[in-house]
Amino acid sequence: MNNVINVGVLGLGTVGSGVVHILKEHYKKIALDIGYEVKVKTVVVRDLEKERDVCIDGIAVTSHADEVLNDSNIDIVVEVMGGIEEAKQHIVKALRNKKHVVTANKDLMAVYGAELLQLANDNDCDLCYEASVAGGIPVLRGLTDGLASDQIEKIMGIVNGTTNYMLTKMSQNGWSYEEALQEAQKLGFAESDPTADVDGLDAARKVAILANLGFSMNVSLDDVQVRGIRKVEKEDLQMAEKLGFTMKLIGKAEKQGPAIHLSVEPTLLPSQHPLSNVNNEFNAVYVHGQAVGEVMFYGPGAGKLPTGSAVVSDIISIVKNMNQVPKNKSALKEPVPYELQGDEEVVSKYFLRISLQDEPGMLQKVTECFVNYSVSLKEVIQLPLNRELAEVVVVTHRTSKYQFERVLEAIEAVASEINSYYIIEEEKQYV
Repeated sequence: MNNVINVGVLGLGTVGSGVVHILKEHYKKIALDIGYEVKVKTVVVRDLEKERDVCIDGIAVTSHADEVLNDSNIDIVVEVMGGIEEAKQHIVKALRNKKHVVTANKDLMAVYGAELLQLANDNDCDLCYEASVAGGIPVLRGLTDGLASDQIEKIMGIVNGTTNYMLTKMSQNGWSYEEALQEAQKLGFAESDPTADVDGLDAARKVAILANLGFSMNVSLDDVQVRGIRKVEKEDLQMAEKLGFTMKLIGKAEKQGPAIHLSVEPTLLPSQHPLSNVNNEFNAVYVHGQAVGEVMFYGPGAGKLPTGSAVVSDIISIVKNMNQVPKNKSALKEPVPYELQGDEEVVSKYFLRISLQDEPGMLQKVTECFVNYSVSLKEVIQLPLNRELAEVVVVTHRTSKYQFERVLEAIEAVASEINSYYIIEEEKQYV
């Protein structure tokens, strides 16, 4: 191997531009640190005429991916073009051509990760994807390297910056969901079609990736129970705060023996919990291991330079690893068998905000719904809304998800509106 590593970049959008910028800007530092010069040889773009906000002097620009994939002088392919099927085809071809690959594509890795990692191993190549989860936060490397000796029991976190920004503004500014979404779109945090973010799909893909790495499993995206923030109202956040909670869209992977529970949903955290103070577009991932206890990774979850930095970090890792065999260690792990926890096994406290007709006996009817399914109540608050409606806020004691959902079905028969949220329990005293 000579002392120059040539990189081909598929895509020159936000992340691709960040990768090129960092490799140019930090060229000397990287060479000093790893003993190799890392150069971008070719970038692939869809529109050759489009003006770029990054210097591409000395870099070949093409619209044909094969000019990277078939170039024997290119050692590492960076896929930052987005999408799933076309990106997969390019990565497959790169690996079969014995090129190492770095991708920031969470959608791709959530669906085809196990298959592509095995292909990388079969071809004695590395496939790295640190930037696919939480942008600039090195959480994947933290799980595979820093916590490699530990038994991970739970991973949970805020892994979508758009929804975290929205919930922060709804909480701090009293904005409605619609107002928060509008501002997020204006600032570029949310797409014109925000479905993947607000319905929890983006976070679910990241949960699947985290679970696969943390638990050495091969979980399916379909295993993740998903509920987004589309129905969250500012009144939910305000009342939760009065009771000492903060609402976040939490992605969670929890393991008990061979059984796992994977979910994404709006969740109430004790206000002292470290995740409660992760605001705006920032991300954080909270890991619980048998030996280490509790560890949190925090930082910007997206953006040109944070995500670009994660991609470049993977490039450097590959270069350092090039003379080692086997290279792609993660692909060599035999997936651990698993089963999904049933709703009877998922136990928590819950918060409900219920709108009722302001008539005698209505609160008793609601209370009977809990009694009938043996769900005990920790706190009940009744508030007038207007001349016709009253609001009841309930916090339950611990109960199974199965029992709680039966209670919800019963309450729906008498209530005008119900909003309910899972409560993260206080595992320790936060200072």
